[in-house]
Amino acid sequence: MRYRPITPRLFGKNREKLEKMLKPNALAIIHSNDEMPRNGDQCFVFRQNSDMFYLTGLDQEKCVLTLFPNHPVADMREIIFTVKTNDRMVTWYGHKYTLEQASAISGVKTVKWLDDFDDTLRDLMSRAGVVYLNQNENPRFSTEVPSRDLRFAHQLKKDYPLHAFERLAPLLTELRLVKEPEEIEIISRACEITGDAFGRVLGFLKPGVMEYEVEAEITHEFVRQGASGHAYPPIVASGVNNCILHYNQNDQECRDGELLLLDFGAEYGNYAGDCSRTVPVNGKFTPRQRQVYEAVLRVLRAASRMLVPGTTIEKYHAEVCRLIENELIDLGLFTRKDVELQDPSSPLFFRYYMHGTSHFMGLDVHDVGTKQHPLLKGMVLSCEPGIYIPEEGFGIRLENDILVDDEPVDLMAHIPVEPDEIEALMAR
Repeated sequence: MRYRPITPRLFGKNREKLEKMLKPNALAIIHSNDEMPRNGDQCFVFRQNSDMFYLTGLDQEKCVLTLFPNHPVADMREIIFTVKTNDRMVTWYGHKYTLEQASAISGVKTVKWLDDFDDTLRDLMSRAGVVYLNQNENPRFSTEVPSRDLRFAHQLKKDYPLHAFERLAPLLTELRLVKEPEEIEIISRACEITGDAFGRVLGFLKPGVMEYEVEAEITHEFVRQGASGHAYPPIVASGVNNCILHYNQNDQECRDGELLLLDFGAEYGNYAGDCSRTVPVNGKFTPRQRQVYEAVLRVLRAASRMLVPGTTIEKYHAEVCRLIENELIDLGLFTRKDVELQDPSSPLFFRYYMHGTSHFMGLDVHDVGTKQHPLLKGMVLSCEPGIYIPEEGFGIRLENDILVDDEPVDLMAHIPVEPDEIEALMAR
């Protein structure tokens, strides 16, 4: 692994919290992600199932975790199963975890080879009163490809039709929302690397470079500092591409007088950073660009302070929309009278600000949780207001990652965002 080792105490705490939420005499089973085929004889780069990583720290395919807190035999209460390395695997791909390595990383004392899983499972199932099974229940996600967890669930229900089955995802969602101090430290490191990449871009950007060249500068810095790469496909959008929310072709020339909108974040230790900045390609904002930029920056400052315990994303976003509406009026895009006459089901601000302000962050860049979850200390959210004016040929988005507290903590406060500072850094 590229990232610094994570203390197994974190994963032990996470398992302990989950075990306390399980019903009496319950068994929980979680699988690693599959290796996903790419083409020919190639697979995509492996990325661990976030729930498996949260509970074990294991960053390898073909691993299974079972939790049975009430099992009468202590060694059977937490078990990891991992694939056994053979000579051919070592020759072509290198060693996989030994039993001792899997135990040291996760803090789980009982580690077995995957070959032993079926026999052990029969013993566990014979004693279990209820079985918790896992799957991705992110409401924003749908796929035609069934996960290993889901395929296993279908088979287990067929093999053991008389058992009672429960969903594990709601329990893990509740736990993953509030970060442990060790998790906040890792996210902060992802934010530091993301900031260093932005500094690299400011020293590189000039008229005539291609968007993909900017992407390459970001990627260079991420990998150089031990990140696994990008937490999501980066957006490097120049000119009118600023106004395409999920633009990631990144294949256009950055031209003199245009703005470049960057939405990017490092993934470090499987935790995500998520940053947006909008900068002038030639190093100098036009008066109108600066006017809109400063409007978005005011909203970012105000919105960041709203991420306090007790509110929800839903309530907070409604307030941010009111701030955006006022800024749009001041920018001359519509009038107060226009607002009074607007159709409430289709507000005028939505033409220029059509996305949410925040999402939960953690092991997934769009992490578990809903807009109705009351915010608690220790949650981490993005804060990303924007204004997009296609008829003027540009859009601006600014985004930092915020730790919820009575006084919210900006984990990206070190990343330049003031327009004067941006221009000064680009002029060097």
